[in-house]
Amino acid sequence: MAHASIIEMHGISKQFGHVQANDSVDFTLQRGEIHAIVGENGAGKSTLMKILYGLYQPDAGEIFVNGTRVNIPSPRRAMRLGLGMVQQHFTLIPVFTALQNIVLAKEPRKFGAFLDYQQAEKRITALSAQLGFDVPLNTPIESLPIGTQQHTEILKVLYHGADILIMDEPTAVLAPQEVEGLFNCMHSLKSERKSLIIITHKLDEVMEIADTVTVMRRGQSVHSCPIADTDPAMLAEMMLGEPIIPTAVTRQQTQETTPMVRMEGVTLSGSSELLRKHKWKKVLSNRDPSKRHLNDINLEVFPGEIVGIAGVEGNGQTELVQVLTGLRQIDSGTLTLNGERVAHIPADRHRHGISLNDRIDDNFIIGHHKKRRFCRNGLLQRKSIQRSALNALDKYQIRVGNITHPIRTLSGGNQQKVVVARELEANPEVIIAAHPTRGLDIHAAEFVHTRLIYARNRGKAVLLVSSELDELLHLSDRIAVMYDGKIVGTVKPTETNKQELGALMLGLNESELETQRR
Repeated sequence: MAHASIIEMHGISKQFGHVQANDSVDFTLQRGEIHAIVGENGAGKSTLMKILYGLYQPDAGEIFVNGTRVNIPSPRRAMRLGLGMVQQHFTLIPVFTALQNIVLAKEPRKFGAFLDYQQAEKRITALSAQLGFDVPLNTPIESLPIGTQQHTEILKVLYHGADILIMDEPTAVLAPQEVEGLFNCMHSLKSERKSLIIITHKLDEVMEIADTVTVMRRGQSVHSCPIADTDPAMLAEMMLGEPIIPTAVTRQQTQETTPMVRMEGVTLSGSSELLRKHKWKKVLSNRDPSKRHLNDINLEVFPGEIVGIAGVEGNGQTELVQVLTGLRQIDSGTLTLNGERVAHIPADRHRHGISLNDRIDDNFIIGHHKKRRFCRNGLLQRKSIQRSALNALDKYQIRVGNITHPIRTLSGGNQQKVVVARELEANPEVIIAAHPTRGLDIHAAEFVHTRLIYARNRGKAVLLVSSELDELLHLSDRIAVMYDGKIVGTVKPTETNKQELGALMLGLNESELETQRR
C-alpha cells in the first residue's frame, strides 16, 4: 500500500541578493519514510529545509502538511505542526542538565504553577528506553559525550511532539559504533510511523539508511527516486551534473629526521588560560579546573607527512589545536614548532575562520592584510585584493554572486572553501587542519584532499584533525587516536580499519585491541 504524503512543497523559490538559493523546488515526504537530500555545497538543501522549519520565508511556492496548505512563519509554528529539527551544531545549553534541555519551553507543571520534573523524567525515561538510548537525565550537557548529546536533541524534538524530524549531517561527529546506534534509532522511529529527512554528504550512508533520495543541484531538485533505483556513482554524477573522475595523486616519500612539530609530555588543565593575541585575557569557564584536557601528550609531525588525529568530539582535539595555534598556554611539557609560517584551518569557521558581516574579498586576506601586496602606507590595495580573491575563487571553484557582498550570503560549504583557499595559498610550512572538509560536497572535499597531499609532497608538515574516518585512512601516513585527553594509540592506515579506530575512539587501548585481534 502506498504511503500517504505528510509534506508537500511545490514551486519553492528563495533568493538572497543575486543568488537564487531555491528555484521552483518540489519536494514530497511520505509518512513513515527516511528521505535523504543530497547535493553540492550551495545546491539549496539547507535553505529548503530552513523554509520548511520556518527559519526562512519563501519568495514563492506552497507548503502542505497532511494535505492542508500552511504558512510557517517561525520554528514555533513548525513545532506545532509536528516538525522538529536536529541541527549539525547542537542547540543545547551546556550548563543545563539533559532533562532541563529536553523540557525547555515545555516544562510540565502541577497545580498550574510548580514545575514537575518528576513527571517529565518518567515520560522521557520511557521514551529513551524505547529508542535504546542511555541518557543520564540529571547530568549537565557539557559533561556528556557527543553521541549522548545527539540523543538528547532527538529526545527533545520528540518530547515536543515531532512526527517529522529534519536531521542536518547527523553522523558528522560520531564514531562508527555510534553511527550504528543512530541508524537503529532512526529505524525505530520509522517503525512508529515517524518521518525523517536527512541532509548529508555521505552517499554510502544514504544507501544504507534512506528509503528515498532527492538530488539538488544549483537550487533545483533534479531527481527523486527510491533508493533501490540508484547507486552512489549515479547520485554523485547527478549532484555534479557530470561524471566524477577521481584525481590520482602520487605520494612522495621523504626521509626528514627533524620534526616540524614536537610535543613532549604536554599537559593542559581546565584552569589554563585561553589567550587572545596581544591581550592575554583569561576566559572564565564552568568546567572543572582540575580536569586535564590534554594529559601527557607526545606527538611528532615531520616534513612531508600527514598525521591524522581521530577521536569522538570532546576528547581533547580542540584543546590540542588551540595549543598548537597559540590560543592556549600549556601547563607542563614542551612544545616545539620549527616552521615560521603556520596555517590554521579552524573547526568552527563562523567563530574563528571568517568575519560573517565583512565582504567576501576581504575575508580572503584575514591575517594577511598587512602584506605589501594588500596594504601600502596603511591603505588597503582594493584592486590587488579583488584580483587575488577572484583567482582563488576560480582555483577553488567557489560560487559567489558578487565578491563585495558579505560572506554570510554564501552557503556554509562555500564559506569553508574560502577559509581553505586563504590558508593554503599562503604557502605555509606547517598546516593544522581541523575538520577541513566538514560541510563540503564530494567534489569539493576531494579537491581539498588533493591540495593537502600536494602540500605534503612539497615537504609541508600536516596535522589533520577529522571525525571522518574514511578521510583519515585515505590521507594520513599515521593516525593518532585521542580519548579523554590522551593519545591512546598510533596506527598506520594500512594496518587498521574503521572498526578498530572506532574502538580506540571509545576508550579501548592498544593492548586490549591486540587481544581483540587475536
